[in-house]
Amino acid sequence: MKANTRLKVKIAKNAGFCFGVRRAIDLAEKIAKEKAEVYTLGPIIHNPQEVERLEKQGIKTLEDPSRVESGCVILRTHGIPFELHKKLEKNKSISVIDATCPFVKRAQNIVKQLSTDIESKDKTIILVGEKVHPEVIALVSYGNGKCVVVENIKVAQKYKGSGDINVVSQTTQTPKNFDSIVKELKRRYKTKVHNTICKATLDRQKSAEKLADSVDLMIIIGGKNSGNTTRLAQICAVKTKTYHIETVDDINEKWFRNIKSVGLAAGASTPDWIIKEIERRIKGIDSR
Repeated sequence: MKANTRLKVKIAKNAGFCFGVRRAIDLAEKIAKEKAEVYTLGPIIHNPQEVERLEKQGIKTLEDPSRVESGCVILRTHGIPFELHKKLEKNKSISVIDATCPFVKRAQNIVKQLSTDIESKDKTIILVGEKVHPEVIALVSYGNGKCVVVENIKVAQKYKGSGDINVVSQTTQTPKNFDSIVKELKRRYKTKVHNTICKATLDRQKSAEKLADSVDLMIIIGGKNSGNTTRLAQICAVKTKTYHIETVDDINEKWFRNIKSVGLAAGASTPDWIIKEIERRIKGIDSR
């Protein structure tokens, strides 16, 4: 009898769209049916394939807000800089729809409050996150010049400031990175911590890590420009062989030779249709 060489494929308990992303996509599709000119400033989420699907529905992605003179502008899930938001709202020819993730909005409000209230206004705000990420760029803009971005423990060790500090996080950071930075800062400064890592991020990280412990190979699905997806790949790579792919076309059958079990995990901006396509493709691979 011929041995069954088909791969056993498991999907992480928490994978794919989170609440904030689902809300933004549903909102964008609804607006596209109602209005002729619909734009987003930058990709509404960090998944190129889903952004392309939305563009086919008439939702255009623009990087330069000055090119928008009229129509409807949907604010991306990562948020946009404070001054730009105000400028858009002042333009009466533009209708602004805020699709910023509620968890990101909460972080923005915390940064803004810390930079202005009497108790904290003179304290430096340490923002744990990636300097060039759109969410972090927007968060810094709410800090009235008081934010210092710290990406990792090495940067935290080099930080030299005066006075007390407040610490806030990019919503998609790993607890490990955030906690290590907080520990280093607390060693030298009086520090108040505001943990703004969102629950959806934590759920995806925990379920991906748990799955990585029980399979021979992990496939992480999502945009290469997605911070939370990249971190899933980093977490799983510590546990087992891991590949980060965007679409079914990225799959290399050589990865699966002599592999019995494969785990699939996906970032918060990865749509179900991509996950299902990849699952079907992998299940059809002969792993001999």
